[in-house]
Amino acid sequence: MHRRTFIAPPYLERLVTSFATCVVTCSATFAHADPTLIANATIDGHYEDFADATKAPLENGVPGNRLGGMGSGIAYAGGDTFLALPDRGPNAVPFDPAIDDTASYIPRFHTLHMTLAPSDAGSTLPFTLTPFVVDTTLLSSATPLVYGTGAGLGVGSGAPALNKRGTYYFSGRSDNFDPSRSSSNPNNARLDPESIRVSFDGKAVFISDEYGPYVYQFDRASGKRVRAYRVPEKFAVPNQSPQGAVEISGNTVGRIANKGMEGLAITPDGRTLYGAMQSPLEQDGGTDAGYTRILRIDVVTGLVKEIAYPLTNIGSASKPKYGTVSDIVAINDTELLVDERDGKGLGDGSNAAEKVAYHIDVSKAADVGSVAGAANLAPLAVAKTQFLDIVAVLTANGFTTDNIPAKLEGFAFGPDVEIDGVTKHTLFVANDNDFLGTVGGKPNPSQYFVFAFDDGDLPAGSRGFEAQRFLKRDCDGSPWKSFGDGCDDPQH
Repeated sequence: MHRRTFIAPPYLERLVTSFATCVVTCSATFAHADPTLIANATIDGHYEDFADATKAPLENGVPGNRLGGMGSGIAYAGGDTFLALPDRGPNAVPFDPAIDDTASYIPRFHTLHMTLAPSDAGSTLPFTLTPFVVDTTLLSSATPLVYGTGAGLGVGSGAPALNKRGTYYFSGRSDNFDPSRSSSNPNNARLDPESIRVSFDGKAVFISDEYGPYVYQFDRASGKRVRAYRVPEKFAVPNQSPQGAVEISGNTVGRIANKGMEGLAITPDGRTLYGAMQSPLEQDGGTDAGYTRILRIDVVTGLVKEIAYPLTNIGSASKPKYGTVSDIVAINDTELLVDERDGKGLGDGSNAAEKVAYHIDVSKAADVGSVAGAANLAPLAVAKTQFLDIVAVLTANGFTTDNIPAKLEGFAFGPDVEIDGVTKHTLFVANDNDFLGTVGGKPNPSQYFVFAFDDGDLPAGSRGFEAQRFLKRDCDGSPWKSFGDGCDDPQH
């Protein structure tokens, strides 16, 4: 029997939401210690999604429509609608090291309704978050892609069985690439999605990928790719391999395997994307270095600018262990929040220590496109300020460090809320549970944490928070009606 994630929503009558203001009123007593945790919710890690055609077991025996990894990326789409993005699929189950245990999972995104309503009196947190999945969209290309044959790897072809003329699905299989070209080849079928953002008109989504690295634009309704943004060639690796360790050892330039384009932000006006590399490039020192890159991409022209970002060293001078970037979100057109984290906590069998959101202002950031090497990037890196210590806030609210998810990878701003007459902004944080419903005998669900803040919590000099603007729905009743109630004019 297939269990779905749909939850009957009797609470909707309590929800007070309008697109113009997106304000929920709460009368609960609230202590001002901002940013503050105001809600938390989970989705069981054993559910299956709505892509029934993919439910057959993968090479590792995991159902092809296992509902997991949803916090790799999360995007707000207006009202109570969010999009959740899994990564390349269930590869935490060992079965074939020749392909890094990756499987023929078809990358996808899920549409979620997440209602944020005032909690009942006496509740631990002032708001109740109720998530349920309403749709699953598979990612594909209208033109043929390159798939691996599986020869010598202990597996069959990497081409999805669902492929048909005009619809060629992407796949998480690490051998789905053309070895005669660099990893920047957009015809490679392998895709490891890590972050998702919604376009200004609501009809497209932008998705970052670790394999290329790439930034792709997909049609939101069909899931078909409509554009590939060209990332500078120095971000690609010339020698590809189904095994990440082999790929790393065989290259002196380009992204580190499995640490490529991780975070993605879109500015409130929808004109600019910011794509963050999880770790420094090979030529910048790789995982032992302290400066990674953020790309500024013009949505229309595709022109790029490179920004140096300083990672926080969470180790010691004698044994350095640099942090990694998992996501970024745009506070306004030039200010970003950057998600840096360790890999410790629930899912890793250890204790979470470092999961921090940092504030940066890139308005005057130097373009480091012609600069290489950590020493040369150091004086040009942007300054950063700690905004939110997630571990500290969660432990103050009763979470133990071994129950804080190891992979808090998805950031999204959500609807504003009203608390004691004060309007607060919300930051939603989600985890990647690696498609494992249980770890070490503990439930390992998809989790969502909601934090409230206001402009006063931002560093001095900040221009303040600006919500993303969406185009209102078309008068013909197109499916983007959640973005407003008018026709064809921008909602500011």
